[in-house]
Amino acid sequence: MTTSSSRIIEIQAKLSERALELLILPDDGVPRLLLDTGCGSGFSGKMLSENRHQWIGLDILESMLSVASMCDVDLLHEDMSQGLGLRPGVIEGANSISIVQWLCNVFFTSLYKYSVEGARVVFQVYPENVTQHELILGFAMGVGFSGGVVVDYPRIVLRVEKNTLSSFVAHPH
Repeated sequence: MTTSSSRIIEIQAKLSERALELLILPDDGVPRLLLDTGCGSGFSGKMLSENRHQWIGLDILESMLSVASMCDVDLLHEDMSQGLGLRPGVIEGANSISIVQWLCNVFFTSLYKYSVEGARVVFQVYPENVTQHELILGFAMGVGFSGGVVVDYPRIVLRVEKNTLSSFVAHPH
């Protein structure tokens, strides 16, 4: 994060503290090796360092990694959609502040931008609850898609629910 806005910094700090809390790491004084996915400038990772944990920062933007390089940690320039270039079984926890929203927003914005008017998009999804349904649909509709979620096999009938996000480009670019 390269902003100087004290409000944004305060929010980022609270989110980072909460993410660390939710990792529920043992309170035994042993530093853990953690992964900060979408680490940006390293702001969230600094919180990990302050709590005596080691961390690896991962981001797709080299410009953000150059800022994070001041944190004196290992940094990976990676596209998470291609998998992680790590040895299996080494990460003891991972955090990410806002990466899921960012990825969904970038994905749906790009897809909408490159689709012709009237094009349809269909995705098989397995949301665990209504909130996840709404979240995914909200991202799609937020950039201009119209449509909804189709449930082919409700759990009530077969206990095997098949959810499909079916949307279409409703407006010209």
